[in-house]
Amino acid sequence: MRDPCIIQGPDGTYHVVWTVSWTDRGLGYASSEDLPNWSEQKFIPVMMHEDSARNTWAPEITYDAGSDEYMIYWATTISGQFPETQVEADAGYNHRMYYVTTKDFETFSETKLLYEPGFNVIDATIIPHEGEFVMFLKDETRTPPAKNLHVATAKQLTGPYTAPLAQITGDYWAEGPTALLLNDKWVVYFDKYTEKKMGAVKSANLLNWTDISDQVSFPAGTRHGTALKIDRKELEFLQASGL
Repeated sequence: MRDPCIIQGPDGTYHVVWTVSWTDRGLGYASSEDLPNWSEQKFIPVMMHEDSARNTWAPEITYDAGSDEYMIYWATTISGQFPETQVEADAGYNHRMYYVTTKDFETFSETKLLYEPGFNVIDATIIPHEGEFVMFLKDETRTPPAKNLHVATAKQLTGPYTAPLAQITGDYWAEGPTALLLNDKWVVYFDKYTEKKMGAVKSANLLNWTDISDQVSFPAGTRHGTALKIDRKELEFLQASGL
């Protein structure tokens, strides 16, 4: 169970998806009414139809109020696809972002390509904002190495998304972005995985970013997950539950 993404739906229900293994063709899902107590885990076979799919990594969920449905999206390498960015490094993985939509987490749309930026891309996360959708993503290019985070936007949740508008991280390898809008400022938390610590950047306009890694702290051993807003009542309930 890796790369958990948790969101709260409009009815108050929490939904979580996660990576189930390095090489599976589906993802994990569960739901909760209160965060401490979760439903039985379920496997969603989003890439089982594609025999050449090598993996299903870092799934995320975003809710679309306009269509009243959820989009689940993830990174997959399909052997033989996008040969122009295929390299030997990183075990030959060459990802693009794919998605399904659902209203009830029981039935799902056909799997489709979500984002093809012209490079190996993973770890996308999407936030609705002022009638648009803001995507934070990782350029996973190994040769020459990139391994940094970018931002792109779209008018519709399912795209099309722009080419990356800005590189938001610095001269270090980063992955696993998770974003919050706090007091009209974007804060993106991420995993400085080669340094075995977490980092953060901040922006008022999605174009100019300041590294604020020295202003944040996380429990030892934290890896990438989800920054989730909760209210005071929910916080007090979690604290009373011993979490």
